[in-house]
Amino acid sequence: MKRTSHLLIFLLSVLTFTACKKQDKNQVFKNKIDSDQNSVAVHNQDEDAMAEDKKLPLTSLAVSESDFNFGNIKKGSHVEHTYVITNTGDQPLIISTVRPGCGCTVPDYTKAPILPKQKGKVTLKFDSSAFEGLQNKYAEVYTNTEKSPVVLTFTANVQVK
Repeated sequence: MKRTSHLLIFLLSVLTFTACKKQDKNQVFKNKIDSDQNSVAVHNQDEDAMAEDKKLPLTSLAVSESDFNFGNIKKGSHVEHTYVITNTGDQPLIISTVRPGCGCTVPDYTKAPILPKQKGKVTLKFDSSAFEGLQNKYAEVYTNTEKSPVVLTFTANVQVK
């Protein structure tokens, strides 16, 4: 009798553990679907913003520099650089979105229209935590210019110390 109750407890434990594992896998799958749907929604918003740019009168821009070198940085450090954007045309310049090449780069940019001959900015913030060695990163800046997107790049030599 005692042996049967131990066996029964063991079987119930296995079933409970298996049921929990199955639920965890289902939750992971559901989280993956939610994440994918959020990515699609953000992508669709970006596409809508870019389509709106094409309806606006075109202008032109100049970038203070399209490439920046952070040099040597320590792994785990957070660095940022601001690129200055000048509206060289005769229509307001609209930056609709800035799309970084990877999740390690977070953009911030001028959201208001940049009037002719005025300046705006695009700041790229880089988290080096997941990297080692020479890194080349980029972000695409979508605007109401003929040559959109404008690509901004930076490099960093991430050192482990």
